[in-house]
Amino acid sequence: MTEKLNLRLETLREELQNAWNKLKIDQKTQQISNLEEITADPEIWHNPEYAKTQNELLAKLTDEVQPWQLLKVQIDDLVDLIALDDKSLNKEIEEQISTLQDNLNSLKKTLRFTGKFDQSDAILRITAGVGGTEAMDWASMLERMYLRWAERKKLKVAHLERSTGEEAGIKTAVYEIRGTNAYGLLKSEHGVHRLVRLSPFNADNLRQTSFALVEILPVVENNDDIKIDDKDLRIDVYHSGGHGGQSVNTTNSAVRITHLPTNTVVAIQNERSQLQNKEKAMEILRGKLLQMQQEQHAESIDKLRAGESAKWGQQIRNYVLQPYKLVKDTRTKHESKDPDGVLDGKIDDFIDAFLEMS
Repeated sequence: MTEKLNLRLETLREELQNAWNKLKIDQKTQQISNLEEITADPEIWHNPEYAKTQNELLAKLTDEVQPWQLLKVQIDDLVDLIALDDKSLNKEIEEQISTLQDNLNSLKKTLRFTGKFDQSDAILRITAGVGGTEAMDWASMLERMYLRWAERKKLKVAHLERSTGEEAGIKTAVYEIRGTNAYGLLKSEHGVHRLVRLSPFNADNLRQTSFALVEILPVVENNDDIKIDDKDLRIDVYHSGGHGGQSVNTTNSAVRITHLPTNTVVAIQNERSQLQNKEKAMEILRGKLLQMQQEQHAESIDKLRAGESAKWGQQIRNYVLQPYKLVKDTRTKHESKDPDGVLDGKIDDFIDAFLEMS
């Protein structure tokens, strides 16, 4: 029995080490130590923006590394326990090995995030399709779904832009989602989402089909990842209509940036200063161009062609509330007969199905 336990534990240790090496846990542990030194220095707060960035990176890396370190400690403890050669402990040890194997299998899901930007934060942009109030209401339902999902995943959400409909819903909404593998998790949601339901906005209560576009963009903070020529940009400033106090509304703080070769437009007015709005708009623009590059399989952004990305093409997921209840992904064929739960943010099964297919 002891020999069998040793074999199971050795296999578990090898699996852990392979995953440990692939995820570069040792390098990330060293990076954490360096960041702890940097953030412990009071001088760092002379540059609050830099201090905030370093603290956020430290928290993100710590959240990623700690579960692996804990699992390693637990396995090492079992090695010591088996070495006691106390047969009365065999059943307990066997149960612990099974539990640790389950924990490792769960942690190994992070190995699916091998894309260049999978570990990056994400920009979530929701746009209502044609159809007036119906489409805008559908866009707001998706907005709630993703915010509920992010809350469950304990991801940080920052509101960047929101344009409401005249009667109900939203025309557009833009959020930044920060946390471990945020882009890698959310990239499955990029595309057109279709809703079929009985309309709550007309007296006849007719069945209505609505569309909304969900864009998931990587937050690209390193300018080396994508080069944008200044001559390809048109930058317009205008009065902000967003919140932020009177000073926002009486100055040209809002910024609209147009990437002329692709006619890609990003407008931000949520921040308090024109400089902050410009930086955030450029961050989103870099993400949009990278997403277009992936969709068009282009070697560089210089090869991008205007109007040839997926945009309003075929829907990736159907949400049917009438005449039956079903949510079905058109790519993975994964489905759920609980659309209310899905729209309340329970979309992990759809995300997992996409990652397993990729």
